[in-house]
Formats: sequence, C-alpha cells, structure tokens
Amino acid sequence: MIKITEMPMRVASIALFTMLCLGTAPSRAAGDQAEQFTPEFRRVHTNYDAKHTPRIVAPDSVKRGDWFDVTVSVGAGGQHPSLQEHFVRYIALYKDDVEISRVYLHPVYSLPKVTFTIALDEGGTLRAVEAPTHSAEWIATKKIDVVP
Repeated sequence: MIKITEMPMRVASIALFTMLCLGTAPSRAAGDQAEQFTPEFRRVHTNYDAKHTPRIVAPDSVKRGDWFDVTVSVGAGGQHPSLQEHFVRYIALYKDDVEISRVYLHPVYSLPKVTFTIALDEGGTLRAVEAPTHSAEWIATKKIDVVP
C-alpha cells in the first residue's frame, strides 16, 4: 500500500485520485515516467515513416511579402490516426530555426492536418515538426525561394 504522506504533493494528488476513481494504487509514481523513455525514444526522427513523417505542401518560390499557404499533414504515405490513445499532440512550422506557429490538436476531434498562412522576406528552409503521443518528434523540410 502506498502512503500518500510520503510522496510529493503532485504525485500524491494523482495517486489519491487514481485510488478513489479506480479503487487501486497507481503502478508507478508520475515522477518515474521519464525513466521509461530511452534516448532512442526521445531522439527526433528525420527518416521517412509513412504514418509519422510530416508532408509539407507549399510553393517552391514566393514573392517577398506576399501571403501564401503552407499545409502540413502528418503521414506522408497515409494518414496518422487520431485516437484517444495515440494522436498527434501538435504540428509546428519553422522557417530555418525560427518557429512561425504551432497548433495543438485534440485526440479524436482533430485531423492531423494544418494550413498556415505566412509571408516571408527571404528564402530558406521550411521545417515541419509533429509530435505524436507514442514517440519523439518527426521532422520534414522543404526549401523555399523568395523573389523580389
């Protein structure tokens, strides 16, 4: 039996809630969760995976200062599931190393596809980052030129 008084307050609250709702003690303290994530789990993925690699749809070149759409969908070779137990937490768009925007998604109700409307003053690399619930982030890039 877990003694709630021996745990940090946050963990104790989770343990108490779990015991009251489910009638059982949690199998691990919330603070121990980081131990189950190996370095391989945390390493950002740059390789191709049909269900996880983001797909970037954007023009190859744009006029400086003009607005244009960049659509990022998760699953370059198919659609990533959006289930309660496995979904995409967020999709972020970067231009080189600068984050332009990030959209958080809800399981079940959100399709892992986002359209960003942006304008650029110089060319570079667009980078899409998606974070699923069961692995580290996945990244895809697309070079974009800006003409005067």
